[in-house]
Amino acid sequence: MPQQVSVPEDDAGQEARPRPWVVPDVGVEAGRIAAVRRYDILDTPPDGAFDRVAAMAARLFDVPVATVTIVDTDRIWFKATHGLEGVAEIGRDPGLCGSAVLRDDALVIPDTLLDDAASGNPLVTGPMGVRFYAAAPITTSEGHRLGTVNILDTKPRSITEDDIATLADLAAIVMDELELRLAALEAVRYEQERRLAESWHAEIEHERAEAERRAREQAEKDKAAIAAFASTLQRTLLPPALPVVPGLELACHYLTASVHDVGGDFYDVFPLEGGRWAFFLGDVCGKGAEAAAVTSLTRYTLRAAAQIDPDPTTVLSALNSALLADVSAGSRFCTAIFGLFTPNAESDGFLVTMATGGHPPAYHLRPDESGGVWVKAIRPKGGMLIGAFPSAPFAQVTFGLAPGEGLLLYTDGLTEARTTSGDMLGEEGLTAFLHQRTTPVSATGLVEDTVALLQSLPDGAGDDVALLALSVPTCDNLPDQAASATARTAAAPEPTGQER
Repeated sequence: MPQQVSVPEDDAGQEARPRPWVVPDVGVEAGRIAAVRRYDILDTPPDGAFDRVAAMAARLFDVPVATVTIVDTDRIWFKATHGLEGVAEIGRDPGLCGSAVLRDDALVIPDTLLDDAASGNPLVTGPMGVRFYAAAPITTSEGHRLGTVNILDTKPRSITEDDIATLADLAAIVMDELELRLAALEAVRYEQERRLAESWHAEIEHERAEAERRAREQAEKDKAAIAAFASTLQRTLLPPALPVVPGLELACHYLTASVHDVGGDFYDVFPLEGGRWAFFLGDVCGKGAEAAAVTSLTRYTLRAAAQIDPDPTTVLSALNSALLADVSAGSRFCTAIFGLFTPNAESDGFLVTMATGGHPPAYHLRPDESGGVWVKAIRPKGGMLIGAFPSAPFAQVTFGLAPGEGLLLYTDGLTEARTTSGDMLGEEGLTAFLHQRTTPVSATGLVEDTVALLQSLPDGAGDDVALLALSVPTCDNLPDQAASATARTAAAPEPTGQER
């Protein structure tokens, strides 16, 4: 609340006019100044609307000077003047506007020289010699007094209550104009803020889209790098090409379920002393780098063990010990078939000795008298998972592979593929498929037909698939390369076209 200050006595020792010198309350003044700032009217250029209010006030009250002022913290700024040239602002000295802005009602000073608060004001003591002053506050709807509408005269005079009401109406007109301008100003500010927000949002969206694009590009690069790495690593786990074995046709196929991962299936064919040959095919549990490491260990152990003692059960036992002894293999194990084939001069074929360690059976095939294919699953009795148990037993079987006969080895990705009914192909399905073949039993034909079978299934192979086929050509069915031929359908997956 405004504070009232006692009024000093005049030179004649009589009490001055009973108009207290009002000191603004700090809190009220802070709110008032904030309101002045909100209307953003200070130091704006001359405006016709306010000039007309000043002119109207001068004309209505027949005074030489009328003004519209806004009271700042330490100055009184003239928004509009009539009869007052060359004055833009004056100090906030008490007496006139500085006092009027602190009142709720109009301030009327009939004779400034008789008013202690006004008598010292520069407008009174200066060249203007103001003797009459009346002002009505320009008040916001919240009660903040922004300034005043003033009328001034150089001679004392009095005004009626109606005149005071008219002066208050003029102040209200000024306030209405300020409200309109504030509304327009806020609309402009809102529009600016909206556009700024939209611009900011668009920039954020652009940055987000760019970040997503960069992430996609990086992901594609990473994906391609991983695929290239997996393909390269996969090639190291497979023989670059199958050897040429006199009197035998070989064929293989390798398909990974994903180009971005290294499969654990493996196979190989390699020569031994005495004209014998060894072959193996297997599957390491799991995928990825660890499985690749175990696959590499397995391949080289089988090859090394076969050079020392090629007996199939002995080789698988050596592999079992190697996997159990290698801590890097962890809990990974594998299944495998290891075999030897030796040329059999009596039958123009080969004698095959084969051992298995937990692997699905191989299939021995030959044409039957009905024009179909005789199929027998080669499943030695015994043969546990390799690398799971220290005393795992392994068994082997020996059989002849005569001209026109073949042997198909595969990993479980083939028999676990789903048929159109949703069931696994299984060993029964594979056996039935092999029975139904009508073409001659050749390694290349077996692999090509089996790959065609996989491609005919709704989802193809859901896991890695390795195929290795051996066949003894007949005189009527010799491959192009003299007595033997090697066909290889895939050594490693291509980046595209083979991923499932």
